[in-house]
Amino acid sequence: MEIGIDSFVAVNARPAPVDDGTLARRVRELLEEIELADRCGVDVFAVGEHHREEFVASSPAVLLAAAAARTKNIRLASAVSVLSSDDPIRLFQQFATIDLISGGRAEIIVGRGSFIESYPLFGFDLKDYDTLFAEKLDLLLKLRDSVGVTWAGRHRAPLTGQGVFPRPVQNPLPIRLGVGGTPQSFARAGMLGMPLVIAIIGGEFERFRPLVELYREARRRGGHAGAPWVGVHTLGFVGDTAEAAAAAVWPSHQKMMTKIGSERGWPPLTRAQFDQSRSPGGALLCGSPREVADKIAHINEALGGVERVTLRMDGQLIAHHDMLRAVELLGRDVKAMVPAHPLPVTSR
Repeated sequence: MEIGIDSFVAVNARPAPVDDGTLARRVRELLEEIELADRCGVDVFAVGEHHREEFVASSPAVLLAAAAARTKNIRLASAVSVLSSDDPIRLFQQFATIDLISGGRAEIIVGRGSFIESYPLFGFDLKDYDTLFAEKLDLLLKLRDSVGVTWAGRHRAPLTGQGVFPRPVQNPLPIRLGVGGTPQSFARAGMLGMPLVIAIIGGEFERFRPLVELYREARRRGGHAGAPWVGVHTLGFVGDTAEAAAAAVWPSHQKMMTKIGSERGWPPLTRAQFDQSRSPGGALLCGSPREVADKIAHINEALGGVERVTLRMDGQLIAHHDMLRAVELLGRDVKAMVPAHPLPVTSR
């Protein structure tokens, strides 16, 4: 099983605006974290696209290209690229270039995004939320599979066989579909035969099992060869002890969840809710290496086998030295404790 890290490159955005020196420092810290993850054996590092003041990662491809030049083994992915408000040609070209820089370690994880800032920012109408994604995903997959594409849609100019360059080292360039909790998204990934990445940030992992089975069944109905591929993105943090992990992550986790909650009508996060979420049955992978490894094994069992688990470990108030220690513990200790492989296909 692959173990990885997701980052939105968070900064402390209050008081705003964040000064340029803070942003530059945070980018340097990110690259240091990725370099350490590479040395420690972490399998994948992913950067998610966001267009908010508390995150630096509005352009994951640029950050990942910088990381590609500094690393040797770790896979480099977006988590996610908001395809609905991007241009599929440019997205493919950017990640093909990262693939060339890295020697074949790039991945695109595409999704519709959990925030909507990019839609008005780039001139798209939210009423087209679904059709934008479906149309652009169709084009992106065609670009991946063929140099020249003839294509027409509603939301961009048609293509009449033009070549799209450069081509990546990997053939095909891995493209995975990031989903939340809607059955339609799971079914779409299955029918297209795409690898699936599930964002689970609350509740019990078991409640996603029917959706994963829906994906697997849709994949079978679609006639796709080979085994299904399921990854999980969740929130987490690793410390030398459970207490150290909780102390490092609680202030940042509370601030993030309370801010998002205020925008979406949720009540403020309490310490009791935080502690419940990091209990054995909760969705937060926050604890000692043994506790985090046990939860990863639980995810594997609850979902009938997964190929990858990634933890979003960055936070606005997490000290850089705590982040570096968490990266080291994840790569050297947690990874050695989790199952080497997902459950066999016959048990799914």
